[in-house]
Amino acid sequence: MGDMVKGNVAMGEAAIRAGMHMYAGYPITPSTEIMEYLSWRAPQEDRVFIQAESEMAAMKMVYGAAATGARVLTASSGLGISCKQEGVSYMNMAQYPGVMINVVRYGDGLGSLMSGQTDYLREVKGAGNGDARMIVLSPSSVQEAYDLVYEAFDISQKYKSLVMILTEGGLGQMMEECEYSEMKTVPFASWGYTGDRSKDEYRPMGMGADVYAHALEMAAKRVTIKEEMQRWESGFLDDAEYVMLGYGLPGRAIKSYVKARRAEGEKIGYIRPISLWPFPEKAFKGINPGVKGFISVETSDDGGMVEDVALYGKKYGSGFEKVPVYGLFCPPGIPTLRFIGEKFEDIKSGKMKEVF
Repeated sequence: MGDMVKGNVAMGEAAIRAGMHMYAGYPITPSTEIMEYLSWRAPQEDRVFIQAESEMAAMKMVYGAAATGARVLTASSGLGISCKQEGVSYMNMAQYPGVMINVVRYGDGLGSLMSGQTDYLREVKGAGNGDARMIVLSPSSVQEAYDLVYEAFDISQKYKSLVMILTEGGLGQMMEECEYSEMKTVPFASWGYTGDRSKDEYRPMGMGADVYAHALEMAAKRVTIKEEMQRWESGFLDDAEYVMLGYGLPGRAIKSYVKARRAEGEKIGYIRPISLWPFPEKAFKGINPGVKGFISVETSDDGGMVEDVALYGKKYGSGFEKVPVYGLFCPPGIPTLRFIGEKFEDIKSGKMKEVF
């Protein structure tokens, strides 16, 4: 049995145990506990901790440390991640590994301090300017948040890619039991710059690089990632008349709702995406060809994942291109089972119209 621990603290400890060498960040609610925890825990394990003067500075520090082959982490929330986008783009161009955590708060601009999923489109559809992409994983429990951060460092090294843990304020602040993994001791990557010009291999980037060769290399890597990194949890798809989809805490809610309605004889299934990029399109292969509708449940104004549900939901199976896609978009916080149930009845009665 594990200890009761806050989600943000669990993710901070996961980074330490995964062999993180360096953290740089700037405090922002509701992610601040990650930084606060690492401010004493990282030095305790002889790791580097830096509270930067801004989010932009923190990202450039992470970028520089990653160039040496270090395992790096930064964490923030919505608008703080926005400030990091230039560094994100450069790390993508250079193919430097790194882990980012976004504990999402609700709303545009400054937003609110309430839990949300309103950063989906930015994180999943791109990572900075150009064709930048990063792997995006989303947990639905404190234990899964710990496990995904712990694994993310290996994933980032394997694919030489940034990995984003896209979670939400509710999960960052809640406490659940969590079991910790063994402590790893990981050396700096052998390809990192050492500062010895007689040994370091010069790797031209940006305007000095062969842009065509770089494009082919990145495209091939993304094909590999899409094939190897799709992750999801699903249930009751083979005879489902409706399939609900949700990630993070809404994904946890729909799983509970579906199981309860199944016990009452309702033919309903669920898919909880764990990887958001690549989106788990393979999950749709097992769905009942007679499905009547897909339902995306999200904590946002008018949805983000619903676009991917429409895109991939209509791609697989016989006649799926005609299946309507609905959006249950909940106000700040975590959708309740009552909210989901009321909206589901509105869909079945025809009161709620499809988004796609």
